[in-house]
Amino acid sequence: MEITLLGTGDTTGTPTPGCDCDTCSLARERDVERSRFSVHVRNEETGESLLVDASPDFRHQFLTHDVPLPDELLITHVHFDHLDGLGNAYRLFDSLPVHAANEIDPEKDESVADTIRDKFDYLDRISVHDHDPLTSFSACGFDVTLVPVEHPPLLCYGVVIVGNGSKLVLSGDTSYGIPDASREQMMNPGLFLADAIVPASLCEHHPAGGRHHTEDGVPRTFGYKHMTREGALSLADELGAEETRLVHVSHFYPAEEAFREPLAIDGEWYRI
Repeated sequence: MEITLLGTGDTTGTPTPGCDCDTCSLARERDVERSRFSVHVRNEETGESLLVDASPDFRHQFLTHDVPLPDELLITHVHFDHLDGLGNAYRLFDSLPVHAANEIDPEKDESVADTIRDKFDYLDRISVHDHDPLTSFSACGFDVTLVPVEHPPLLCYGVVIVGNGSKLVLSGDTSYGIPDASREQMMNPGLFLADAIVPASLCEHHPAGGRHHTEDGVPRTFGYKHMTREGALSLADELGAEETRLVHVSHFYPAEEAFREPLAIDGEWYRI
């Protein structure tokens, strides 16, 4: 499979509009970007493409990067920076299957799939397909599984994509507290894309501090719903990932750390 990281930033992206912090300034100087999250996965055998999450930067991403429009789409959760780009489907697709979890979220009293139907009921050329978490389904010739993660207050899912002897795992937006059943499905990826919103050193600035500390006291969760860089790398080690890229990265990283390995930027391409 061929993987293109279309969007590697958090909800404001880097550079952030109106921000002249050192990190945003350096991004402009280097002409690099972390737009809102989205990953393009192409099946080399079938030629089909699966898009994971519909970034609000959808149009910009597909004009900027040399990848085809998706044949199918998967949505991990209903936050703006992962869902609202679906409106770009208007007049671009004759038909677009959209995959999402069918689990009822107590916070919203509906599933991710239900929210998509309600929010985009005017898009008559999309079809929403409901799926049980932890149960694989077929999309673009891949075996795909939505795995529950921890991103309160809403339900959110990581993604496992298997095909042609390769395995891609996306953590989804999550704390380090991913359930064991999900971790079992996520084991041994060829490529792991892990939420790493900030370095652990910034937890002191979060009202909730940090959680899921290592034996040395390093927080692996920033607040309660995103992993720190250190948490993401710790999880990668536990999963036995062959290669790891850190995504959903904020502009709060200090400039001297913001573009160091293994933090990803938009446009990176991988073949596994």
